[in-house]
This record gives sequence, structure tokens and C-alpha cells, in this order.
Amino acid sequence: MDKKSNSLYMKKKLHCILLVDDDYATNYIHTKVIEKADIVEKIVTVTDGFDALDYLKENNSEEYMSPDIIFLDINMPGMDGWEFLNKYNKLEEVKKAKVVLVMLSTSLNPDDASMSKNIPSINGFKNKPLTVPVLNEIIETHFPDYR
Repeated sequence: MDKKSNSLYMKKKLHCILLVDDDYATNYIHTKVIEKADIVEKIVTVTDGFDALDYLKENNSEEYMSPDIIFLDINMPGMDGWEFLNKYNKLEEVKKAKVVLVMLSTSLNPDDASMSKNIPSINGFKNKPLTVPVLNEIIETHFPDYR
């Protein structure tokens, strides 16, 4: 990590990260962590699975950027993370995130972590809060050409 700016050194930045969490404070904190890491051009935050699906489906507007990473909360009202994944997996490939979907949770239920391992579209299960070291791990694992 670059000691002067606390950012991850990357050859190029990701295009977009989509944060899906019903808690505004969590979205704010995670946005600040991602901004501090300086790894992405655009951060999109939504507060439920419905808005996340709408964002992914609205890929014909000029402001739209397909997410490289989706950070998904599990426990949300209306449509939880599991229900979102069910609908996400039915989307056309072109409307899905380019590479990585990571579940972020405060859940202490070990079934959540083990269930996430059985769903091919989930690339990771991490505990909240999101941190720069966790981002670094994800970048190193899934975006080695960006380092």
C-alpha cells in the first residue's frame, strides 16, 4: 500500500463498484473506504435488491457503468441478498457484474458463509465493515492485471 495516500497502487482503476446495503451509515463508511483506496472511477450505492437489479438492467443510459464488483448485504428488508442473487442469476450475462460479487455481512450464522460457497456467482463472503486490506485481497485475487 502506498504510505503517502493509503491507496492501493494500481495500473488502472476499476470502472464501477456497486454497494447494495439497506444501512445508509454502512454505505457511507464503505464509500469512504473505497475512496481512500482510490481503486475505482465510480461508486454506486443502493439500499435494496430491487434498486440493484434496476441499476443492472438500466445499462443503456450514458451514466451507466457496469460494475466490476458488487458488494452485497444479506439482511435487507423487501428483498434480502439471497433473493437478489436468485433474480441476479436469471439476468442476461450482459447485465451482470463483469467479475466479482462479494457478500458483506454482520451475520454470525455459519450457514450464511457455507451457503455462499455453494453459489457459483458469489466470489467471496466477508464480514463487515469493508476495509482497505479486504479490498486489496479482492484486487489481488480477481484483478491481477490491475496491480
